[in-house]
Amino acid sequence: MVKQYIHQHQERFLQELFELLRLPSVSADSRHKGDVRKTAELVRQRIQEAGADTAELVETNGHPIVFGEKRVDPAAPTVLVYGHYDVQPPDPLERWHTPPFEPTVREGKIYARGACDDKGQFYMHIKAFELLMKQQALTCNVKFMIEGEEEVGSDNLPLFVKTHRDKLKADVILISDTALISLDQPSITVGLRGLSYVEVEVTGANRDLHSGVYGGAVANPINVLAKMIASLHDENGRITIPGFYDRVAELSAAERQALNNAPFDLAAYKKELGIAEVIGEKGYTTLERTGIRPTLDCNGIWGGYTGEGAKTVLPSKAYAKISMRLVPDQQPAEITELFTKHFISLAPPSVRVKVTPHHGGEPAVTPTTSKAYKAAEEAFKEVWGKAPIPTRDGGSIPIVALFKKELGLDTVLMGFGLDSDALHSPNEHYGIANFLRGIETIATFYKHFAK
Repeated sequence: MVKQYIHQHQERFLQELFELLRLPSVSADSRHKGDVRKTAELVRQRIQEAGADTAELVETNGHPIVFGEKRVDPAAPTVLVYGHYDVQPPDPLERWHTPPFEPTVREGKIYARGACDDKGQFYMHIKAFELLMKQQALTCNVKFMIEGEEEVGSDNLPLFVKTHRDKLKADVILISDTALISLDQPSITVGLRGLSYVEVEVTGANRDLHSGVYGGAVANPINVLAKMIASLHDENGRITIPGFYDRVAELSAAERQALNNAPFDLAAYKKELGIAEVIGEKGYTTLERTGIRPTLDCNGIWGGYTGEGAKTVLPSKAYAKISMRLVPDQQPAEITELFTKHFISLAPPSVRVKVTPHHGGEPAVTPTTSKAYKAAEEAFKEVWGKAPIPTRDGGSIPIVALFKKELGLDTVLMGFGLDSDALHSPNEHYGIANFLRGIETIATFYKHFAK
């Protein structure tokens, strides 16, 4: 019955998703504030149409949170579904093969910004809910909380959670914002890295200078900044910030072995990315470097003249955005403070340095022994014919640690994307097979969780 309903309605499901993807809900860009709100209203409408008792927009100091609820039985377990309707900026636009906000299907994949992260993934939950409602097969109470600020740090979400504990009461959190190992081998993410994100500014002279007149005598902030960033790693790929590793939880040999037992083809990995070799912290595999070890990366760097042609200028300022992915038990605020102190100490007297923290989030590890995890495991076995492998994800979902702290609830991370889906990059995409099988797996989860 589940498969039949999905097959019968899959074209409508896809067209509804395309409508959602056409809305440029870029939370980081104030020019899209109206688009973000239109997206929230459309999500609210879809939850209502799917069969919710109530669906509303809850205002915050930023973008609204969509909250919907369906109660079937006070004695039944309650599932709280979390997702986000905001998306990353589409830049650089020239790298997209088709417009980022005009969904295009190629080779069974939907190409659009937000296709996988996270519109395509949270929309599976709404369609699974609709399916169960239409078939009178919903065995759990369901709550939806779909926010519009995940891509800019979810600054207003903690206050919402703290002030709406009764509204958010549930037995488990269900999130689809992570990836599978492959369509052939399902997996469930059980660990997420945290995040500390900062912007740095290096200032030299009080104005841009002629590089012929002043070059060689006055510090060039771009040159200085490049050296400072380069010094943040040593020759073994370790981060050089004093105290950075003090709280890092080390995994046992058995835990590391279990992580590396997941199917992984290094040659295919390099080929897919178009690289000759991988890099990283010495003594760790690629799976460990991206799952259980902290990192520091420059996400953007600029300064001086970057327009067409030449301009011989020695810039007054140079800037960079830097992210640090954190692992248990590192704390974002502490790491930001350690970075700030160290980075300022690196600056020579010829320049001034400013560090501006942006947003962060705590790392999280979810249990594999809970009833909810077992229900997800059974759902994958039933739909995919294979048991899912528990994996660690390199990304960050700050809400997971927040839910545990404020609501005392564990999360099941049932993601259906793939690492190759180009999240945060040009040509982001999501497989139609992933989308449809995800709907089926989520619907099946409710049956097992209600037992």
